[in-house]
Amino acid sequence: MPNFIGKRAFFLSLSAVLVVLSIVALAVFGLKSGIDFSSGSLLTVAFDTKPATADLKSEMASLGYKDVVIQTTGNGDFLIRISTADINTTAKNALMAGLQAKFGTATERGFESIDPVIARQSTRVAAGAVGLSSIGILAYLTWAFRKMPKPLHYGACAVIAILHDVLVVLGIFAVLGAIFGWEIDLVFLIGVMTVIGYSTNNTVVVFDRIRENVLRGVAPTFDGAVNRSVVETIVRSVNSSMTTIIAGLALMLFVGAAIQNLAMVMMIGIIVGTYDSLFVAPAILVIWDNFDKRRLAPRVARAEA
Repeated sequence: MPNFIGKRAFFLSLSAVLVVLSIVALAVFGLKSGIDFSSGSLLTVAFDTKPATADLKSEMASLGYKDVVIQTTGNGDFLIRISTADINTTAKNALMAGLQAKFGTATERGFESIDPVIARQSTRVAAGAVGLSSIGILAYLTWAFRKMPKPLHYGACAVIAILHDVLVVLGIFAVLGAIFGWEIDLVFLIGVMTVIGYSTNNTVVVFDRIRENVLRGVAPTFDGAVNRSVVETIVRSVNSSMTTIIAGLALMLFVGAAIQNLAMVMMIGIIVGTYDSLFVAPAILVIWDNFDKRRLAPRVARAEA
């Protein structure tokens, strides 16, 4: 039987490297906020004769909108993100007229504008959602494993794994934003919350098997029971994760920019989350248990004496 728990130092070192790289990426590049979190306007346009993205960006600059991000959807429409939030109907109509004069017939598919106040509220809601979900997961898993010794360990280890997952996703998106101009928006937040739920489910499956094996006494040590539990659940976890990743890849390829944040967050988060649930959360659980045993050993020795 593979001894994954015996190699916990390697897995946790790899996690530490990912965390450090993510923190560095966030510190150096930061996250490129979309209009949901930083205010701005989003115009979706379809052209009868599709122009090149570079030509469209150049024309937007000539019309007075230099700070724009342009992406294409799966059906060939253009998503034009403009940093200016106060584009009224007159300004938008003038913009459409200018685009039609340059590129021919253009159809407005959608338009939305977010002011700074709403953007700040969205940022607070996003942070609160992740915080509340972590507290809820900690409380629920502590209650769910209440019949086990030290039930708080299970909830805390799951939350640590989840925060690790989210931090790596944020770090990768900081790099994607710096290289490709990808922005985070409410769709990104939906993806993060989906990943949190999925990763929690994977971790609960592993922890539930640990509970079963500990109560059945399948191994003489807690380390052995945890390792056997990881081995018994690894195929199930990897298989279920792969099917979800394939679905995310299909969204990425066939839907395009409109859903790229959700698809990419799902793929990255599920890969990292599967790794967390199998090799990070159980490893921390074992380390914590061993630490408690070493800390309590002198008291036990004195009591026996």
